[in-house]
Amino acid sequence: MLDIKFIRNHPDQVRAGAEKKCIPCDVDRILELDKDNRAMGVEIDGLRQEQKEAGKAMGSASPDERKALIASQGELKSRLKDLEAKQAVIAEELKSLLLLVPNVPAAEVPDGKTDEDNVEILKVGELPVFDFEPRSHSDLGEQQDWLDILRGARLAGSRNYVLKGDLSLLEGAIMRFALDTMVNKGFTPLSVPTLVRTETMVGTGYFPGGEDQAYRCDDRDDLCLVGTAEVPITALHQDEILDLEQLPLRFVALSQCYRREAGTYGKDTKGLYRVHQFQKVEQVVIDVADKEKSLEHHQAILRNSQDVLEALDLPYRVVNVCGGDLGQPQIQKFDIETWMPSRENYGETHSASRFHSFQARRLNLRYRDGDGKVHFCHTLNNTVAASTR
Repeated sequence: MLDIKFIRNHPDQVRAGAEKKCIPCDVDRILELDKDNRAMGVEIDGLRQEQKEAGKAMGSASPDERKALIASQGELKSRLKDLEAKQAVIAEELKSLLLLVPNVPAAEVPDGKTDEDNVEILKVGELPVFDFEPRSHSDLGEQQDWLDILRGARLAGSRNYVLKGDLSLLEGAIMRFALDTMVNKGFTPLSVPTLVRTETMVGTGYFPGGEDQAYRCDDRDDLCLVGTAEVPITALHQDEILDLEQLPLRFVALSQCYRREAGTYGKDTKGLYRVHQFQKVEQVVIDVADKEKSLEHHQAILRNSQDVLEALDLPYRVVNVCGGDLGQPQIQKFDIETWMPSRENYGETHSASRFHSFQARRLNLRYRDGDGKVHFCHTLNNTVAASTR
């Protein structure tokens, strides 16, 4: 969420940012509601002050004056109740619209509308050359009896699978290698819930707008299955004020992830590239509101994932994600795309994002600086390894 003061003072910048991200944003309506909300707040404060003054005057008032004051208090109470109800409606609409405002992308974010407009900035590793046509992971897995997509679909529907034997062991080994790599870099390992409240999805920027991609429990429980451990890790300290000495926080977690993949019918249906459930190691950094430090952290978490890929001898490239392919919360995102021989192309395997205070403001995640002032934190995250990719 953007600070309403920032929107008020830089409306054109907010409009331009939303346009670059191809996300609708009614800045004019937000400014109108903000103006009405503030004006009504002033009026409400004035009525409350009148109530206080009338209450003080009651003690020294004559019987006739007291009668008039009581009548006046009744009128004030009625007007105040009416204004507070109107303000609540305005405030609710304003909050709903503010939750839809996208973060303003960094100047370094390239223009573009889809992933085809992302800009390659780095390529690492020699592409393998075969004197035969390489088989896909799904063909190899089924041939070796390591992968059972048919029974996975019987158990849970399409885009589900069962890993067997050595492939199941390989998945566990890669996840543990990724986790150990991050722990050795000083990250604190966490085991986090994969069921979270709706407010946590809102706080991290996945709702509103991403409801179609999430699995939700029935009406008895206000819970959603997370698509990434980023959600519970980033929200771990919501509604807290951290001490400066605690920062930066560097967390890593291995978790199951669940995604409905709505809107991807017919896309990447073969194999394990786009599935409903998978394991993933995720890294999250929470630090002070310093743009230069955020840039440094962004490069560091990108480098962490590159180290894992290079240790596994996997060729990859890094792309600077364009505005139209950037999500609502991110200021900037780098995707790592790893070479997939059977597809004869690179495929996205990692996403390194920085948000500045966008998530922290929604989560009310703050810290106290050396002068005692309270600020919203900056947050960042990146994939370390996603099992099926």
